[in-house]
Amino acid sequence: MEEGEERLAMAIYLYLCGKVSLGKAAELAEMSEWDFIELLSELGIPVINYPPEELNDEVSG
Repeated sequence: MEEGEERLAMAIYLYLCGKVSLGKAAELAEMSEWDFIELLSELGIPVINYPPEELNDEVSG
C-alpha cells in the first residue's frame, strides 16, 4: 500500500469512527471536501448520518 492510499484509508477510518469531521478527513486524505464526499459516495459510505430518532423529530417537527 502506498503512502497516499494509507492516508486515505486512515482518513476514511477516522471519519467512520467519528473521530474527525468530514473536512478534517478530507484534509488528512489530501483531497478537497467535495472530492472526498464523491469518493465516500462511490464507496457506499453515507456522508449524512442522522440517527433515526432525530430524523423522525425533524420530519414530524
